[in-house]
Amino acid sequence: MKQNLRRNLRFMLKTRGAIVPFVFVIFAVSLFPPPQSIGADSSATTKNQLVVHADQGAQTINRNIYGHFAEHLGWCIYGGIWVGEDSPIPNTRGIRKDIVEALKRIEIPVLRWPGGCFADEYHWMDGIGPKEKRPPMVNTHWGMVTENNHFGTHEFLDLCEQLECESYISGNVGSGSVLEMQQWVEYITFAGNSPMANLRRQNGREEPWKIKYWGVGNENWGCGGNMTPEFYADLYLRFQTYVRNFSGNRIYKIACGSYGERYDWTEVLMKKAGRHMNGLSLHYYCGSGKNSRSATKFEEEDWFEQIKRALMMEDILTAHSAIMDKFDPDKKVGMMVDEWGAWHAVEPGTNRGFLYQQNSLRDALVAGLTLNILNQHCDRVQMANIAQTINVLQAMVLTDKERMILTPTYHVFDLYKVHQDATLLPTDLQCADYAFGGDKIPALNVSASKKSGKIHVTLCNFDPNHAAELNCALSGVTAKSVSGQILTADQITSHNTIEKPDVVKPVSFHAASIKDGNVQVTLPAKSVVLLTVE
Repeated sequence: MKQNLRRNLRFMLKTRGAIVPFVFVIFAVSLFPPPQSIGADSSATTKNQLVVHADQGAQTINRNIYGHFAEHLGWCIYGGIWVGEDSPIPNTRGIRKDIVEALKRIEIPVLRWPGGCFADEYHWMDGIGPKEKRPPMVNTHWGMVTENNHFGTHEFLDLCEQLECESYISGNVGSGSVLEMQQWVEYITFAGNSPMANLRRQNGREEPWKIKYWGVGNENWGCGGNMTPEFYADLYLRFQTYVRNFSGNRIYKIACGSYGERYDWTEVLMKKAGRHMNGLSLHYYCGSGKNSRSATKFEEEDWFEQIKRALMMEDILTAHSAIMDKFDPDKKVGMMVDEWGAWHAVEPGTNRGFLYQQNSLRDALVAGLTLNILNQHCDRVQMANIAQTINVLQAMVLTDKERMILTPTYHVFDLYKVHQDATLLPTDLQCADYAFGGDKIPALNVSASKKSGKIHVTLCNFDPNHAAELNCALSGVTAKSVSGQILTADQITSHNTIEKPDVVKPVSFHAASIKDGNVQVTLPAKSVVLLTVE
């Protein structure tokens, strides 16, 4: 992370009344000690000050910032979400019931499909109609495996209905045609008499679906066609013309945006096509540690490097937002960070093209700090989709035949769901550094919000060796009581397995108190804490 990384996080909220309930989610980095032993380490006496301006606030954290991404990749769809109607694994029309139940618990707001790189080689008509008549296809991007196309448009939209979430479809620009995309939109959303609407009815769906989010291509600077920004901008203008609103359905058109620090792509797209889009995507993966080791076998140098790379999201969002502001000062175009997360080496013995990786406490910290940063930019960021939902990259759930486990990242999303549709609060944070190998980053990171009379604060402590004493002043309110939960484990590499699924899971937290109306809390090393203050 650049040394000029901003340490103070500023948020805004308008509140009414002098006393407001509080919720904190706190990320720290050692096993949570019992309350009587917290602070025994001399480093825990480092003075850290947080001010939450509970009497201010203006922006809303779009719930879609907590969105997810499911690509036809490895065991995400086949062997993950989809098992088929005849499977002995409990399912509803082929979709695993336990997966649906788990995702509903974290209140998944939106799901992106079918890719990813897969989107720009996917031809949707191959995935409709009787399953036995659907032609198979080779997934050339991910493992060169042959798929039977049993999970297609009807199955995806059925999944979204079961999850009670918004659907986000990425259309094929790289190898598809304008007509193909136009017909797909008509097939899904048109209620009248037309060839596509009648084909949908023939395939068992009388009424059209409502679909809000439509991506016009994916990563067209790379796997989606290796295009220049100028070429793609012209292509986007052509394709989006035919992404029409049928039968009262209103589509939010999302143009393919940049990756990481490629700012020229954003400049060209906003200049040439900004007036014809509702959203512009952005992708950023923070990779793995210094040595690109696996998700569970790494050292502190990898931990530090991973967090440092994840913190770069702050500078990346700030720079892209500044470019967008130049062409769109009223912020009518949303920034859609529709792929983000950690990217480790695959698990031994698995197909390299399946991107199957484990998920440790380190990934929980990556998720927490990234969501904090996204919250902070909610004036421009209107959606984010972690990659990916099941069995791929930084997944929520890992499956093994009929069994499944929830990952540390899943538990972060469960704690952080309090931020969905909440009002962002301004905060001021002064904290110590976490230093390693001659480099350093701020040890703490924060975001705050208010919803339904409660205030939610999420804090990360990146230092894996030292707890941090934190004094939190509450501007405009007086805290009366505090309770909480903590997510932690005894090693930075701790993770859940099929045999031991509860190594990293939230438990009750009691190391916080109220003093003179302020919150006094000790943030243990390598932990996630949710505090509720009233």
